[in-house]
Amino acid sequence: MSGRAARPNGDQASAANGHKVRPGAGPRGLPSVDELVRAAERQQWARNAEGAASRDALVRVVRETLAEARDAALQSGDAPGQEALLARVRITLAQQHRPSLRRVINATGVIVNTNLGRAPLGETAMAAVADAARGYTNLEYDLEAGERGSRHVHARALLRELTGAEDALAVNNNAAAVLVALAALAAGREVIVSRGELVEIGGGFRVPDVMRQSGARLIEVGTTNRTRLADYEAAMGEQTALLLAVHPSNFRVVGFTEAPELTELAALAHRHGLPLMYDLGSGALADTAAWGLAHEPTPPESIAAGVDLVCFSGDKLLGGPQAGILVGRRALLERIARHPLMRAVRIDKLTLAALEATLREHRDGRAAVALPIWRAIAQPTAAIRARAEHWAAQARAIGLRAEVVEGESTVGGGSLPGETLPTALCAIKQDGTRVVEVGQLASRLRQGEPPVVARVSRERLLLDPRTVAPEEDEALLAALVVAAAR
Repeated sequence: MSGRAARPNGDQASAANGHKVRPGAGPRGLPSVDELVRAAERQQWARNAEGAASRDALVRVVRETLAEARDAALQSGDAPGQEALLARVRITLAQQHRPSLRRVINATGVIVNTNLGRAPLGETAMAAVADAARGYTNLEYDLEAGERGSRHVHARALLRELTGAEDALAVNNNAAAVLVALAALAAGREVIVSRGELVEIGGGFRVPDVMRQSGARLIEVGTTNRTRLADYEAAMGEQTALLLAVHPSNFRVVGFTEAPELTELAALAHRHGLPLMYDLGSGALADTAAWGLAHEPTPPESIAAGVDLVCFSGDKLLGGPQAGILVGRRALLERIARHPLMRAVRIDKLTLAALEATLREHRDGRAAVALPIWRAIAQPTAAIRARAEHWAAQARAIGLRAEVVEGESTVGGGSLPGETLPTALCAIKQDGTRVVEVGQLASRLRQGEPPVVARVSRERLLLDPRTVAPEEDEALLAALVVAAAR
């Protein structure tokens, strides 16, 4: 009798939450495709213009949802109810409507955050991209001559003015700049590099690998910590095409070290009739020491030191779009521009528009106010602390235990290794009634709208205002409210 009494109770419970499926039988209680589509169309979210999907898309998602529910029910014996099915349909439609590449709020304190897209563009760069995207452009058309032109002219004058170089080229990233330069100038010949500069950059790409792909032969000289001018000279021969210097932008060797100055290396190369190429990396055009950081070598300094070809990135300390920039002697750049590989690594019109606008901000002395990367670097600590205090107060207002603590922001992006800037952090550990697992809170923030990426350290969630634009504060706090309430 007790067994018979238990069954109706179970059936009553399943009627509210779903339907029981007998083992070996097909699932009972699942609606038809038409029934679930009609039920979905009656929902407010399906009628909203912003979240509404076409009927074809709705039918497709309903079919997929019912198929998944049917398979799961055959395994578990439980079929979900209509409300659960509608919730799955809504979530799936929202995920399909949402783009994969999304804007996020960077609260990590890493300014040039490679995983988050490096440098955000300034307002003028975004406006230039939008203008170039709306219609046709004179990308490869000479408006004055009325005939085909070159895309390389658009940023050339600004780059020459800002670096003091004879000529300039732009390609799609700095690895491509190094690759095409070596392919054009040193394929089948030797390139001499210090062992202490055979670096690996993000994603596992290594200087020797890039060089191998270019067709050049690597000649290593010196040791990891000490390379002298005589080491380069001893390695030179008839097959030597050029000397290559690589700025160790993402690591630092300290202690018992020695390396020749660029001026010495350039003089040596020129005595032997060879060019000196320098992979500079970050592309800072402003003096980082002005904001309390170590001095980062700049392209103008490299050109002044006698370097014949300098390669650097557009989306690191330059503060612009992803691009690889080559500046230096005209004769070398003309050879590179004629190489067939240039077609594969050429820069596109939208990137060129953003790059040109970013370079104008540097030329006009507006980098610290117009470019997000430099605004973050230049932001006063007092202003950061005031924002962190406001964030902490808002967090406490929703029941979280939050305080402001001292911290450090980093430049990141393979620039100024070991250098930090003082900051104030909003640190969240737990709410007033229960312990909050900060890893779970960080996960909720990442999955919110907009996603917020923070740091977790010593059982605290850390939010750094330095890398959050002031106009993003309201969105960050709203995301925190949602994440804490879930």
